[in-house]
Amino acid sequence: HVLLLQDSKLPSSVRSTLLELFGQIEREFENLYIENLELRREIETLNERLAAEGQAIDGAELSKGQLKTKASHSTSQLSQKLKTTYKASTSKIVSSFKTTTSRAVCQLVKEYIGHRDGIWDVSVARTQPVVLGTASADHTALLWSIETGRCLVKYSGHVGSVNSIKFHPSEQLALTASGDQTAHIWSYAVQLPTAQPIADTTQQVCGEDEVECSDKDEPDVDVDVSSDCPTIRVPLTSLKSHQGVVIAADWLVGGKQAVTASWDRTANLFDVETAELVHSLTGHDQELTHCCTHPTQRLVVTSSRDTTFRLWDFRDPSIHSVNVFQGHTDTVTSAVFTVGDNVVSGSDDRTVKVWDLRNMRSPIATIRTDSAINRINVCVGQKIIALPHDNRQVRLFDMSGVRLARLPRSSRQGHRRMVCCSAWSEDHPMCNLFTCGFDRQAIGWNINIPALLQEK
Repeated sequence: HVLLLQDSKLPSSVRSTLLELFGQIEREFENLYIENLELRREIETLNERLAAEGQAIDGAELSKGQLKTKASHSTSQLSQKLKTTYKASTSKIVSSFKTTTSRAVCQLVKEYIGHRDGIWDVSVARTQPVVLGTASADHTALLWSIETGRCLVKYSGHVGSVNSIKFHPSEQLALTASGDQTAHIWSYAVQLPTAQPIADTTQQVCGEDEVECSDKDEPDVDVDVSSDCPTIRVPLTSLKSHQGVVIAADWLVGGKQAVTASWDRTANLFDVETAELVHSLTGHDQELTHCCTHPTQRLVVTSSRDTTFRLWDFRDPSIHSVNVFQGHTDTVTSAVFTVGDNVVSGSDDRTVKVWDLRNMRSPIATIRTDSAINRINVCVGQKIIALPHDNRQVRLFDMSGVRLARLPRSSRQGHRRMVCCSAWSEDHPMCNLFTCGFDRQAIGWNINIPALLQEK
């Protein structure tokens, strides 16, 4: 590359910048290469020890007919630990060669473009008709046709950034949280447009070259796609009591109560019908970042900048117990329930931790990544965790911490800024995962889950 630059017509300042960047890239690759070599040597050494006791890591050869002595429990544990370490450590390098197989597994299907500022949150309706909801810093929430990418409804009742959106479990109601210190409940009625057969977007698969997309930092939104769709300006109910930004809100099971999380360090439980405050949940030392409710039980989990998340139990009306989880070293950006007895937490400390509600002293799995993690979501059926990152990547992991895939991203497709949130909709035939980010767009993906788990 040095020779090429010497012959180039570029100004010397540009050339020196390029040379410096090339040098940095080369050093980064060199470090990865050395790290990889060291890991391989380490694995070979440990394999020799394990082989002596009748075990070896996948890919390590054992001579045919070698006697397999009964391995002790500790050796088996070491073997398992080594496998996990090997998978985690080499995934950085291996993943760069996996794009050919993952193309069929993770496909970009649809882009939802129309917001005029970053999108904080994305959610999928839980009742028919199944629509996509987005909450944006442009002070609006939009509802979209998943199939056509058309905006169906615009909610403009807030006077601040809309920070989250959640759909009622059984009615056509949306709950939005805002920087205007309120949460709103609003009713919507949508007529789904018929899918347009001409625009076949399913060809936008996850390779590097297939999708023609703008190279600009943000999608082109000169045309206001939300201008011709119905606008709702007044909520059915406004939930007021916070003294700061309301950063998130969610419905409790049954949809009769809602919980809000605020920068005023409290979470509030409201009666939806009367809009009255039922409980104020205090205890966090810093601003809250997120709240989530259990799908079938009266449990709430709140996350905070104080590096903890708290589990609030409302199952017994007379006792409201709280448990504090102290597993992170930086802001907990979200903590979410799975269908079973697990909570999954993500943090700015670049880790995701899986917890068992029955034993909260230490996590049962830890995922270490290279970038801060935003609002995570867990696929109900297969328990796959979708991790949206500050560095524009979206990664998929299983509950034991094994990485399954990285959603494709290039200059022509994928997110161009920080990815803020992920949301699964596993029963939808077209898109079963949605992500949104500060590039003002939401993206619908089709993840072939059986193929993904098979590749593991």
